[in-house]
Amino acid sequence: MRVYLLVMAIAAAVTFLATPLASELARVTRATTPVRDRDVHTTPTPRLGGVAMLAGFVVAMIFATQMPFLAGVFELPNQALGIVAGAVLVCLLGVADDIWDLDWATKLAGQVLAAGVMAWQGVQLITFPVFGLTIGSSRLSLIATILVVVVCINAVNFVDGLDGLAAGLIAIGGSAFFVYTYLLTRDATPVDFSNLATLVTAALVGVCLGFLPHNFNPAKIFMGDSGAMLLGLLVAAAAIVVTGQIGVGTTTRRVQFPAFLPIVLPIAVLLLPLLDMALAVTRRVKAGSSPFKPDRLHMHHRLLGLGHSHRRAVLIMYLWTAVFAFGAAALALFSTTAVIVAVGGGVVVAAVVTAIGRRLPPEGPAAGTTAAAGTTAAPGDVGVSSTDAGADHGGPNHDQEDR
Repeated sequence: MRVYLLVMAIAAAVTFLATPLASELARVTRATTPVRDRDVHTTPTPRLGGVAMLAGFVVAMIFATQMPFLAGVFELPNQALGIVAGAVLVCLLGVADDIWDLDWATKLAGQVLAAGVMAWQGVQLITFPVFGLTIGSSRLSLIATILVVVVCINAVNFVDGLDGLAAGLIAIGGSAFFVYTYLLTRDATPVDFSNLATLVTAALVGVCLGFLPHNFNPAKIFMGDSGAMLLGLLVAAAAIVVTGQIGVGTTTRRVQFPAFLPIVLPIAVLLLPLLDMALAVTRRVKAGSSPFKPDRLHMHHRLLGLGHSHRRAVLIMYLWTAVFAFGAAALALFSTTAVIVAVGGGVVVAAVVTAIGRRLPPEGPAAGTTAAAGTTAAPGDVGVSSTDAGADHGGPNHDQEDR
C-alpha cells in the first residue's frame, strides 16, 4: 500500500508543480477562455491543465518502473505502455482542441485511435467474470473496448462543468476504485500485491489531487479537453484491466459479487455524468428536439437553481459520488446488507443537503459565481469544449451546451 501511496504522491507533486507551466503554455498558444458578455468569469482563463496532469501521470509511471514492489506489473510491459501511449495521444488531441477547436468528428476519430492503441497493446475487454463469460470474437472485443473507452472519455468531459468538479469527482471515485482493486488483488494473489489497475488508479488520483488546488473555485486554470479526456481514458483503462485480471476462480465468496461486476466501480465513479447524459438525451428526444441541442437543465444547473453557490454545488456532487463509489467499494469488505443500509443513510444525508439550498445564506461576494471548469460535452458532442459554467457554452462551435 505504501508504494502505491508514494506513486500517488509523486503524481500529485509533479502535477501541482507543472500546472503553472501549463498555464504559461496556454497563454503563449492562446489556449485561453476569453471573457464574453454572457460569461460569468471575469478574467481570461488558460486551459491546457491536462498537459500538467499528463506530466504527473507519466513521471509517476516512470518512477513505478524502478520500484521492486511493482516489478510484476512490468514483467510484460505491453499493457502499461499501451495505457501511457493512449494517454499521450488523447491528451495531445485535447491540446489541439483547446488551441484550435477541432470538430467533433476529428475528436471522435482521435479518441478511437487512442483506444485502439491501448487495445493493440493488450488492454482489451476479453472476459467478463460473470459465470466465466468470454467475448468469443476478437472483433467484438475490440469494438467493446473502444466503446467503453470513448464513453468514459466523454462522460468525464460532460461533467466538467464547474470549477473543480471533474477533478474532484474522479479523485473521490478513483480513491474508492483504488481501495477496491487493491483489496481484490490482495485476495487473488496474496504473495504479490502488484497490479496495473491499482497502479494506474493511484496515479490517476494523484494527478487530480495535484491539479485541484489550481482548479477549485475560483479556478486559475481549466483542465480543458486535454485533461478531461485524459481522466476518462485512465478510468476506462483501469476498469478494463481489472475485468481481464480478476476472475471467478481467484476470489473468495465474499468478494465474488464485486469481482463479478468489476465495472460497478467505474459506473459508480461516473454515475453522475452518465445519469446526466442519459437524462439530457431522454429530455431532448421526448421534447422532439435533437439529442445534441443545448439546454440549461443539467444537474449542476439544477443545484444552482436551488440556490446553491458554485462551491456548494460542487461539494454536493462530491458527496453524491462518495456515497455511491465508496458504497460499491465496501462490497469487498462488508456484507451486502450492511452496505445497503450505509448507502441508504448516505443517500438520505445527501438528499437533505441537496434540498436545503434555498435556505442557505450566500457565501459573500462570490455567491452564485459559476466560473468555468474547462470542458463539457453534450451526448453525441464528442469532446466538445466549453468555457464557462452557469452561462451558455461559448466558443466557435455552434452546438455547444448551455451551462
